[in-house]
Amino acid sequence: MKWFSKGKVALFSVLVAVVAYSIWQARMTESPLLTAPAMVLTATDLPQDFFDTQVEPVLTSRCVVCHACYDAPCQLKMSSPEGLARGANKEKVYEGSRLIAAKPNRLFVDTDAVEQWRERGFYNVLSSPQSQRQQQKGTDTSQTSVLAQMLLLKKVHPLPTGSHLSDRFDISLNREQQCPTLDEMGTYIAKHPLGGMPYALPGLNDAEHTTLLTWLYQGAPLPSPKPLSDREIAKVSELEVWLNQNSNKAQLSARYIYEHLFTSHLYFEENVEEGETPQFYNLVRSTTAPGKPLDIIATRRPFDDPKVARVWYRLQPVHSTIVSKTHQPYAITPALLAKWHTWFIESDYAVESLPSYQSDVAANPLTAFSLLPVKSRYRFMLERAQNTIMGYIKGPVCRGQVALNVINDRFWVFFVDPDVAASPTVNAFYASQRKNLHLPAEKDSTAFAVNWVKYAKRQGDYMRARTRFLNNEFTHSEHLTLNSIWAGDGDNTNASLTVFRHFDNATVVQGMVGKPPKTAWVIDYALLERIHYLLVAGFDVYGNYGHQLMTRLYMDFLRMEGESNFLNLLPPNSRRTLLADWYQKAGPELSDFLEGDINSFEQKSGIVYETTTPQQELYGLLKAYLHDVQPNTATTKKRVLSPEQLTALKTIDELPAKQATLLPETTMVMVRSDTSPSEFEVFTILRDSAHYNVNSLFLEEKNREPEKDALTLVHGFLGSYPDAFWQINASDIDQTLHALAELNDEADYRQLLDKIGIRRTNPNFWRFSDELAAWSKARFPIEGGLLDYNRLENR
Repeated sequence: MKWFSKGKVALFSVLVAVVAYSIWQARMTESPLLTAPAMVLTATDLPQDFFDTQVEPVLTSRCVVCHACYDAPCQLKMSSPEGLARGANKEKVYEGSRLIAAKPNRLFVDTDAVEQWRERGFYNVLSSPQSQRQQQKGTDTSQTSVLAQMLLLKKVHPLPTGSHLSDRFDISLNREQQCPTLDEMGTYIAKHPLGGMPYALPGLNDAEHTTLLTWLYQGAPLPSPKPLSDREIAKVSELEVWLNQNSNKAQLSARYIYEHLFTSHLYFEENVEEGETPQFYNLVRSTTAPGKPLDIIATRRPFDDPKVARVWYRLQPVHSTIVSKTHQPYAITPALLAKWHTWFIESDYAVESLPSYQSDVAANPLTAFSLLPVKSRYRFMLERAQNTIMGYIKGPVCRGQVALNVINDRFWVFFVDPDVAASPTVNAFYASQRKNLHLPAEKDSTAFAVNWVKYAKRQGDYMRARTRFLNNEFTHSEHLTLNSIWAGDGDNTNASLTVFRHFDNATVVQGMVGKPPKTAWVIDYALLERIHYLLVAGFDVYGNYGHQLMTRLYMDFLRMEGESNFLNLLPPNSRRTLLADWYQKAGPELSDFLEGDINSFEQKSGIVYETTTPQQELYGLLKAYLHDVQPNTATTKKRVLSPEQLTALKTIDELPAKQATLLPETTMVMVRSDTSPSEFEVFTILRDSAHYNVNSLFLEEKNREPEKDALTLVHGFLGSYPDAFWQINASDIDQTLHALAELNDEADYRQLLDKIGIRRTNPNFWRFSDELAAWSKARFPIEGGLLDYNRLENR
């Protein structure tokens, strides 16, 4: 110590004291682990079906509503035994600022071994390795379970009474995550006494609480997946055989089908009894042929190089709880398979060799599948157009305000007729534009945003070429009539769609829902294909900032292309006026792009207009033209609502913008029968948030135009993420409508919620939630799924 000066010794002593004090303070701020009640400690061996009959219903109804998809807090997906076994992870999936792409951690894809999940940073939340030994010694093993500690913490510190959560609760989506391991639970308990689970919601009742603690005390045994029935096995085998024929034509077709359905939940309609929820499947790539155990090829994107000599397309049974936000049901029927066979196998074309998986080929469907007939490809996507468009809503992401501020809050979608979209001249034009139609996904998931300049230039070149082509090709007005719009072949209700945006999530439904919207899209083959490969097949939620930014910016072009196609049906002198209205206050770069590249099509439409409001007139003409393929609206029970009450409820659509702005994005309303309170109907009120334009990446609030906000009422659930729940009696509809019409400010809205709201703090919250879930399952056993409660407001 001689080489220490006195000053250094003094400094060293101070540092030691500071460190010692910090350690002491840290220990003093820790709390001991919580102990389970004595009744749990005396639990006997569990019945074999205990998880299925007792535990799973509690986890599903109380935990999965927040813990599913990529946005599950701490990546803890509780919708399946495999997700529970995998555990939690401190890293965020939604991290828009990362410079390097993250390693994908997709359940059922990237690995199925718990040991490998541990190597990837996932930690156990059910028990520790000492659990079994401690159980044999009679020690309370719930103390060695993160999940049990979270449940016990809620029991010790229940949700405070009152109508609102205090500032001690952070329910924002981008809140700092607290993901304690068992070793960190003491500090967590001390710092976050109100952080028990379910977070910011009422706790479990005694029976539910005891059920889960009993299960955890016994080591949290998890069941194996249930075997498929013989009927299901037969159907799976039949489809896998069809998908894995040996010819090049069949292999190319199967590759195309897989790259478009990999986010869907396939099911066999023939095997589903009325009112029954079917067995769903994911379509996957495997190294093993049908009849052998699956060996999934885990690539970031469905078109990435599988690095095997032969890809086999297989069906992977879905054993997870179905949640609405990721559910895309896709019925496999004999009629559909016959169409696939006609489009892909019987069509007259040859495949001498299969396309490569090099990124500049595989990421561009117009190149990779150039040998497949365009009409076959387009017909395939149109047949289930809602599912095709829904892919970019429910497929790769669960949320993303920046991703969705590229679209208006509600708009209608129509499609170019296949005979027009697949004509030889149109196909020749798109073939000549392959170089300009490259997509950002070819740059993989760690991309530099500066590459955007190159893609913008190519898109500009494409739009100029497209305008020249349209002006030359469509010189005769008969090309631009209602007959150029797909009429669903007379019976397909996918012919028109409505897209609803709910700030950072969205919904796609069939038909022209609500009042005529501000904008509409007309989509042709090339646009539909590129939307899918930009936002679904080519998008990586684990990608870096550059990848996600380029994807968002490129979507501006595709939106404007769809809007431009719609404008082409209107008189030339109205096109620029409407476009200017749609893009008020647009930045100079976008204004220049619009002026030079999109809005220079000057050919007349073949539609004769008789009014001075051609857009509204066109909407009316399209409604009449597509009348026979509008979906049947759901009917309400007359014993719950009278026709007069239903008519009154529909006047919500007419409320002024002032009231619309005060309501949240998505409000789900339960209307109870006056004579039989157990019977009810469900409606959803959607806010259409108006914008001056939707081309701004980060300044959405400055682009808001609230004086044009509006509401749309629909029957049933619409949306997966409710912001608010209301409950009213049918006889109170008029009174509620009057209160809505009188809303002037936030205080008025809160007073309304005091009367009809089911807030997070409501002691009857879970009973209300259970009723909604049961109603959905009974009404929509195939399309329905659990709602997500992460966005429930605190107002």
